[in-house]
Amino acid sequence: MSTTPATGTSAPSTDSPAPGAGSYVIAEASGQQFWLQPNRYYDLDRIAAEVDESVTLENVLLVRDASGATTLGHPYVSGVTVQLKVLEHRRGPKIIVYKMRPKKKTRRKNGHRQELTRVRVESITVAGKALA
Repeated sequence: MSTTPATGTSAPSTDSPAPGAGSYVIAEASGQQFWLQPNRYYDLDRIAAEVDESVTLENVLLVRDASGATTLGHPYVSGVTVQLKVLEHRRGPKIIVYKMRPKKKTRRKNGHRQELTRVRVESITVAGKALA
């Protein structure tokens, strides 16, 4: 007999946890909320920091540790910091905005590329202890 599930897919590997599994935080950066996990990289709006520089986020809204305990802040959880490392500055995909008024010979075409910073979550500390 096979040990694979009936759907025909292989059993999930434990090498990389699925989003929602393990420990994570929801933090505020660049006016947006991000679901952050250790040792993963994310694209944030441009941060005024040099490449290979460390950035600390202190506006943490929610913390979930490996045991499954969740702490919700009002509005922020105190004593929690997220250490980020700036990997590179880049630009997002080009967005084309095209406006046209029919029968009026009025056309306007604009392009936009968002300035982004790619960061990696180095560590998440809760009350001085590293969140694993």
